[in-house]
Amino acid sequence: MKKSWLTKVFDFYPQKHQVKTEILAGFTTFFTMAYILAVNPDVLSETGMDQGAVFTVTALISAMATFLMAFYGKLPFALAPGMGLNAFFAYTVCLSMGYSWQMALLAVFVEGLIFIILTLTNLREKIVYSIPLCLRQAIGAGIGLFVLFLGMQSAGLIVNHESTLVDLGAVTHGSGLLCCIGLIITATLLHKKVNGALLYGIVLTTLIGIPMGLTHFEGVFSLPPSPAPIMFKFDITQVATVDFWVVVVTLLFVDMFDTIGTLLGVAQHTQMVEKDGKMPWMKRAFMVDAIATTTGAVMGSSTVTTFVESTSGIAVGGRTGMTAFVTGMCFVISLFMAPLFLAMPDAATGHVLILVGFMMMSSVTKIDFSNYAEAVPAILCVVMMAFTCSIANGIAFGLISYVAIQLLAGNAKKVQFSTYVLAVLFVCKFFL
Repeated sequence: MKKSWLTKVFDFYPQKHQVKTEILAGFTTFFTMAYILAVNPDVLSETGMDQGAVFTVTALISAMATFLMAFYGKLPFALAPGMGLNAFFAYTVCLSMGYSWQMALLAVFVEGLIFIILTLTNLREKIVYSIPLCLRQAIGAGIGLFVLFLGMQSAGLIVNHESTLVDLGAVTHGSGLLCCIGLIITATLLHKKVNGALLYGIVLTTLIGIPMGLTHFEGVFSLPPSPAPIMFKFDITQVATVDFWVVVVTLLFVDMFDTIGTLLGVAQHTQMVEKDGKMPWMKRAFMVDAIATTTGAVMGSSTVTTFVESTSGIAVGGRTGMTAFVTGMCFVISLFMAPLFLAMPDAATGHVLILVGFMMMSSVTKIDFSNYAEAVPAILCVVMMAFTCSIANGIAFGLISYVAIQLLAGNAKKVQFSTYVLAVLFVCKFFL
């Protein structure tokens, strides 16, 4: 049977996929991660980088990387400059350590090159399969709780507290109330099995925000600022220093396990894992991530990574590269329609993240709670991922505790050698 061009280009099979669903999924993914267009310029401009140029580069590299995922990876994942990684770039490397943003960009570029080498040698895939099955199942639930927590924070349902760290925000007015309204509306649409419920929820919540004074439209079109001030700006004077390589290794470590965690979590949520536990698409996804990071550094971006918000589009039903293509097109359009896209209040996307997190947490039911040697590391992985706001930290606590408990329980032979190596590396990360 001859394959259609959609099958060849996106791995789209008419027998099991629908164009409408993939398009809705692409829009949904974009709207849940569109905040990066506003947040990334704010964060990186703290280093002295031109804010307008950062906006343009953020949109461009997000579009290019997501297109690469669509055409080469043929997967429904979207990429953009990673949150957390951009904060490390700005606040740690530049503001705390005192290095220029030009040097930090070079560190990101070198990290990307190392990623490409690790991917070509299949080392990244071997690392994935070194993570015990109980932790791979926990990662999906951990990311779900993490995403749910982020959604509550962004919408103002959870706020800072000096004594307890977190507290209930205002829910009788403002963003908190709008989030609750959106949550109820969208959950009802999901219960009624309405196709595109998450996207409709975003649109409806944004419209409801107008009379509440939370949605502010300040036009539709605008020309993108020039990216020239930050493109091709590398500072090579610090390459021979120890600090430079410490920065490279730190970026490499955090980015690697953030990406691994995201892909594993998404895979568990969408049944993209074969019966033997293999994920044949993993290498393609890793390669896209590595190329995007390297290219992004040249353009003037902090580390580019697969976004956990991709799960929102997948929750709608996105399963092929067409979903990523639609998301990429939205990033292209956003270059010229920034005022419109940035008009969405945080509550409009925050409530969707809460629901997506809830959906992903269902994988916690796969954990065998009667087996403490596996259940305890799994739950540590889940809670540490959410409460430290780091996928890498969650994996670290899960792996270290898993190895320690297995050793003390006399099950040393049950643990793979590569798992021991990963655990030792994580220990070194915390103590060195």
